[in-house]
Amino acid sequence: MNAFFRKLPRWLPGVALVCALCVTGVEAGAQDQVFAGTGMGNQRIRLAAADAKPIGNDPQTPQLKTVFDATLFSDLSNCGVLDMVSKSMNPLATPGSPAEIQLAQWSAAPANAAMVALGALLVSNGRITVNGWVLDAKNTGSPQVLGKQYTDNASQDNARAIAHRFADDIIARLTGINGIAETKIYFVSSRTGAKEIWTMDYDGQNQHIVTHIGTISLSPRISPDSSRLVFSSIGKEGWTIRMYSMELGRMVGFPAGVAGGSNFSPAWAADGSRIAFSSSRSGQSEIWVADASGGGAHKITSFKNNSSPVWNPKTNAQIAWVSGRTGEPQIYTMDADGANVQQMTDGGYAVSPSWSPSGQYLTFAWNRKYDPKAAGAPGAQDIYIMDIASKKWLQLTHDAGTNDFPSWSPDGRHIVFQREIGHRSELWTMLADGTEQHALTDKGANSMPNWSWK
Repeated sequence: MNAFFRKLPRWLPGVALVCALCVTGVEAGAQDQVFAGTGMGNQRIRLAAADAKPIGNDPQTPQLKTVFDATLFSDLSNCGVLDMVSKSMNPLATPGSPAEIQLAQWSAAPANAAMVALGALLVSNGRITVNGWVLDAKNTGSPQVLGKQYTDNASQDNARAIAHRFADDIIARLTGINGIAETKIYFVSSRTGAKEIWTMDYDGQNQHIVTHIGTISLSPRISPDSSRLVFSSIGKEGWTIRMYSMELGRMVGFPAGVAGGSNFSPAWAADGSRIAFSSSRSGQSEIWVADASGGGAHKITSFKNNSSPVWNPKTNAQIAWVSGRTGEPQIYTMDADGANVQQMTDGGYAVSPSWSPSGQYLTFAWNRKYDPKAAGAPGAQDIYIMDIASKKWLQLTHDAGTNDFPSWSPDGRHIVFQREIGHRSELWTMLADGTEQHALTDKGANSMPNWSWK
């Protein structure tokens, strides 16, 4: 396998995990600031979240209430479009229903809330029930904006899940865009000794293993309906594209992924009907497309060293990918049939594209100062965002390790990515303007994240 890696350019999928760039320094500033359409910079809605009022005396109530309250506040704080009132500024009373709240206390200083989220939590007969509301603090005559009831079996996981659902309902009602609290992130982790595919909640909680292959698996990509997971894995047939059914809990067939050569970096079309991937079955690494069933595989590029395809999720008619046709890897776009090729980056070392849900932006990893002739390859690999139409870009990460494999959240407001510091890679998240960066993982080596479509 080491001989195989030496034959490939470092930027082909998986190779970056073995041949990491040695980079130093970082360029401050950017070409032109890109507004990512995330809502950052706009006036945020000031929202206060009251702790849930406990109902009844079930012994599970305190613990489940603590989990619910913490999860809800975290979800709302992380969404990127709300100005959350610190709980230290909330009035002392804990309202459990609209009839129990005095809105004037919440709209006045120090809270100065425009909206208030509140609720009541009941645990009874092994079930947890939450009644949740959002009220307009300035509209005392008709304040209710949202009212919902949630119920499930009583457990900490379900208390978290209910908080996620309530948070997403609040965000959708106040902003018109679905929240991401119920979404998942898929990634590669070696914490069990082999590189397996794992998943976790969007906030890093509930991390657990998906595959148990016992070898090296890379580049997980979840289908648009979250029913199937494709990834690249090495085995007796070499590097193949494999498919795992989330519904059946086992591998299912994908014939196009085992048709010879080395096969990497699968990517789903937005309608779930096709999968693009890179394959060397024709003698050099090209971009191929096959039906989701694994039939009808055909090549759509005609130059060597092509990798990392990703579909435009808005139109489903374009693919961005990485090509070394001019030397060092650069980001390109093309129509889904291989026509209308456009070069997006203009130098350095650019890899790992991810297309925004709106279809307007690409995010990718870019070492703009990379010089293969210079000892140590000066520069730094950071995450960038680019407007497709104008090719204007914005650097999102600075002075913090080697950054790679960005992936958009389905609301277009967040990006998850891999950061390597001192030969240790972890997963990080940030808003799509580069702010509010924080780590999601801290165990083992974690890489190649992929955010679910919904």
